[in-house]
Amino acid sequence: MIDVVLPCLNEAEALPWVLDRMPEGFRALVVDNASTDDSARVAADRGARVVAAPQRGFGAACHAGLRAAETEVVCVMDADASLDPADLPRLVAALGALSPPTLSPGLPPPGLVLGRRRPTGPGAWPPHARLGNAVLARSLNRRAGTRLRDLGPMRAARRDALLALGLRDRRFGYPLEMVLRAARAGWRIGEIDVPYRPRTGDSKVTGTLGGTVRAVRDMRRVLAEVAR
Repeated sequence: MIDVVLPCLNEAEALPWVLDRMPEGFRALVVDNASTDDSARVAADRGARVVAAPQRGFGAACHAGLRAAETEVVCVMDADASLDPADLPRLVAALGALSPPTLSPGLPPPGLVLGRRRPTGPGAWPPHARLGNAVLARSLNRRAGTRLRDLGPMRAARRDALLALGLRDRRFGYPLEMVLRAARAGWRIGEIDVPYRPRTGDSKVTGTLGGTVRAVRDMRRVLAEVAR
């Protein structure tokens, strides 16, 4: 069994599709980040484990889910139906948790696998969000010696190793801090292409210029802090 952390803020409309597509052997852990809709009820009605994370912030929700997870390997993905849970087994296989590893034959399996987004429809990844992601990826690669093309929100890693990284950001900088600290710790980081769909419901980050600016600002702050 592999726990899948789904940080959730007002995703009642998207959750049914996401939870109904959770593959066998993967267990949904919906982290309710003080939603004002029926997200928690929808998740519970479909058999998901619901964890409350009253402190608002994407990183706060992700870390609450990571701490609540109970399996050796954990996955993290957005709960807005932009990513398909059916792709999770490919990331876990690349991690080496399923044998044999499916990424970089001849090399040891990576410690962290990211889903590299490939847009599948109009509006899936607005230009301003794609540009912000590219700028941050270049900054990360320059500082950490990585060769990543996307700071993908679908991820797989081992729970205890992630907790040992000592992640501190509780806002939008959390995903970048995870990759940066993993690289600094000497982890090999892999990427697997995954389809990226237009999200269900209103976007809080990539669908708005203001949300993207806030996320980029948080991530640049994390880059500066970890570099120091």
